[in-house]
Amino acid sequence: MTSMPDLAPAAQRMADLLAGVRDYQLTAPTPCEGTSLGALIDHVNGLTQAFTWAAAKNFPDGASPPPSADAAGLPPDWRTRIPEQLDALAAAWRSPDAWRGMTKAGGIDLPGEQAGHVAMNELVVHGWDIARASGQPYDAGKDEIESCLAFVAPAVEESGGQGVEGLFGPAVDVPDNAPAVDRLIALTGRDPSWAAPDG
Repeated sequence: MTSMPDLAPAAQRMADLLAGVRDYQLTAPTPCEGTSLGALIDHVNGLTQAFTWAAAKNFPDGASPPPSADAAGLPPDWRTRIPEQLDALAAAWRSPDAWRGMTKAGGIDLPGEQAGHVAMNELVVHGWDIARASGQPYDAGKDEIESCLAFVAPAVEESGGQGVEGLFGPAVDVPDNAPAVDRLIALTGRDPSWAAPDG
C-alpha cells in the first residue's frame, strides 16, 4: 500500500461548496456536458454513499449500480444529508482496512487502494465542477491532487489521451506552467477556463 491520503479536507470543501449553491442555480449548466448542477449534486449524493460502502466493504442489497445523475432524484433534505454523508465518507477512509483487499464501487470490483483514490478524485474534480457552475472559488491541496493523479494519470495514459468511456472525455492541452489543479482538470477532459454563462 503506497499511501493513505486523508479525504476529510476534500469532503469538507465539497460540503462548503454545496452550502454556497443557491436554489435557482440547480438548473445551471456544469462543465459535465448535458448535466445540470442539480443532477451533478444528485450524483455526489450517490457517490458519497457508494464510496462509504466501498471503504467499509459492506454493501446494502441493490447497491451495485453507478450513482445516478438526475436532478429529479435529489432528495429534499440534500442540504443536510449530503454533508453528513461526506463526514461519514471521510471517516470511513481513515481506516487502514479500507485501503486493503478488494472492494467494489458502482458495480465494479477494484482494489481498496484504487477505490480510495477514485473517491478522492470524485470529491476534487466534482468539487471543481460545482464551484465553476455556481461561481465559487476553488483550489485543492497538493496531496489531494497527487492522490487523484494516482488514478487519473494511468487511466488517461492507457487511453492515449482519448478519454475513458463513462469517466473522462479526451484530455485538454494546458500550458506546462498551469496550476496543478488545472492540469488535473484538463486530464479529465475538462477545460480549466470553463465558466458558468452569465445570468
